[in-house]
Amino acid sequence: MFMDIQGYTAMTQKDEASALKMLDTYRGLVRPLIPKYGGREIKTMGDGALVEFGSALEASECAVEMQKVLHSFNESASTKILVRVGIHIGDVVHSSGDVYGDAVNIASRIEPLAAGGGICISGQVYYQVRNKLPYDTFRIEATELKNISYPTDVYRLELPWERKSTALGNRSDRRRLAVLPLDNISPDPNDEYFADGLTDELITVLSKVKGLEVIARTSVLRYKGGAKQITTIGEELRVGSVLEGSVRKAGNRIRVTTQLIDTSNEAHIWADIYDRQLDDIFVVQSEIAQKVAEALRLELSTSEAMKQQPTPNLEAYTLYLRGRFAMNRLEKESILKGIDCYERAIALAPDFAICYAYLAQAWLILGFFEFLPPDDAFPKAKANASKALELNESIAEGHVAMGRLLRMYEWNFVEADKELKRAIELEPKFALAHAFRAQGLMPLGREEEAVIEAKRALELDPYSILTCQILGTVYLYDGRFDEAIELYGRALEIDPNSPFPLGNLGLAYVQTGLPDKGIPLIEKANEIAKTNPSTKNDLAYAYAKVGRNEDVRRILSELLEMRKDSRRAAPAIAGVYTTLGEYDKAFEWLEKAFEEHTPYLASIDKDFIFDPLRSDARYKELAQRIGIG
Repeated sequence: MFMDIQGYTAMTQKDEASALKMLDTYRGLVRPLIPKYGGREIKTMGDGALVEFGSALEASECAVEMQKVLHSFNESASTKILVRVGIHIGDVVHSSGDVYGDAVNIASRIEPLAAGGGICISGQVYYQVRNKLPYDTFRIEATELKNISYPTDVYRLELPWERKSTALGNRSDRRRLAVLPLDNISPDPNDEYFADGLTDELITVLSKVKGLEVIARTSVLRYKGGAKQITTIGEELRVGSVLEGSVRKAGNRIRVTTQLIDTSNEAHIWADIYDRQLDDIFVVQSEIAQKVAEALRLELSTSEAMKQQPTPNLEAYTLYLRGRFAMNRLEKESILKGIDCYERAIALAPDFAICYAYLAQAWLILGFFEFLPPDDAFPKAKANASKALELNESIAEGHVAMGRLLRMYEWNFVEADKELKRAIELEPKFALAHAFRAQGLMPLGREEEAVIEAKRALELDPYSILTCQILGTVYLYDGRFDEAIELYGRALEIDPNSPFPLGNLGLAYVQTGLPDKGIPLIEKANEIAKTNPSTKNDLAYAYAKVGRNEDVRRILSELLEMRKDSRRAAPAIAGVYTTLGEYDKAFEWLEKAFEEHTPYLASIDKDFIFDPLRSDARYKELAQRIGIG
């Protein structure tokens, strides 16, 4: 068994006396437990320790009791002691009071994979203890351990308090619901936009039901086409109920079939068929919500559900659904198609408030990714967000659009947070509102609140790359690297080729002293997202960590070339100059980024690539101008 205290090295640098006091407390709590399970402490290395046991079961039981004792201590302690434990089984060689061999090396490499307060075990240990411990175990991503020539299976023990606070909630509760994508069985396959749109609208309406937790659309899209059993979906999303069905649209007639299913046994709780005129679609939505609420013994008045009707103009509503369907693909042409649909809808229904909100989001995306010049796109985003809120202040999507704009483009972090907080007051189950508020809290130095908001987003949208990576990024820039690694790993389970979590997972490994593991991940992200300056910046930082300065210079040349077409390259160029120690050049490019109001500067204060500049008066002055000083 290897174990150490998460964050102890950083703590010793900040306050050595407090760190030593923590170490004494930690040893006083756990050392008496080692002989209780037949263990022998071989040696200590600062806050780390190597312990030998007679069996895998004894080692695992000892690790669990250690974490229980520390968990109890942490509940009332002002400074928490978060210990990582790694266990492996194998032959060792005893010599001069020490032990050697592959078993020791593997255990030492497994230990950093455990989150603070957690336990990781090798596959060999897992097969020894899987039927002997009353805890669930979860295999983590296939792991290549440093200096170990073969892949090693690693499992995480789920301790009782982790199970209670899991981001995916409690599967046994019927009031946690997933609305699966409705099947399009219309004669025209192009009517798929309508089935998808109705799915989204049902999620929105059902989210209004008091006491009902509804999974966000991103996480349910993976089940489109019905490839998985209901029980499997229940286990993966930890939901107790699923609403599924189909939509048939023919001319001005629609048929909507729905059924509410208990995921524990696939029993039908309620089912119905609605044959209506197309212009009755809002009534159908409210009736389905009412029936679901009644079936689950919850409350939703018909009048409350009908408040969701966004416009009485059916043609405008249909264009709005087409626009949202186009926006599912975050590519320039799809976004422009979505904007065209939204603008045509607004021409027909000038008071269509939520359509203005989604139009604002579309312009925001075009500006952020520089699909169009930011100076053209961002003002249009603000104008549409303002119009949405002028028409209807209770549109949460309008507040989200305004909050994101104020944070990214205007650097007005306090007002941005007010907008996002208002969105959450209006729609407490709006996953994106929680996620984007978490991002906005980081520049304000409110990391703990950011963690709470990001975790809430993940509860509501557990299979979204965005919610995984936002929580992971909060952890990454708060120095909680092990937790960041876990979240980015989850994101990559959803999409193994998503460049943002790939690159940031690599950064997290680099920050934990594993550049050999991290650099290939950042290189892969850079290969996928060749036009993203931030990824090149991350790669230059990682190369600099291992002394590959020629490669850093090569990346600088690429960024300077990229700069001809991209404002986003300016802060990345500043970052590379920082890694090279050319601080005057770094400030020159940061000033360019400031003059151009580059959105990335909103997060500069948390990016460790700029740590060498923090003590410079020029940095402090720049941070104050941005609003993060």
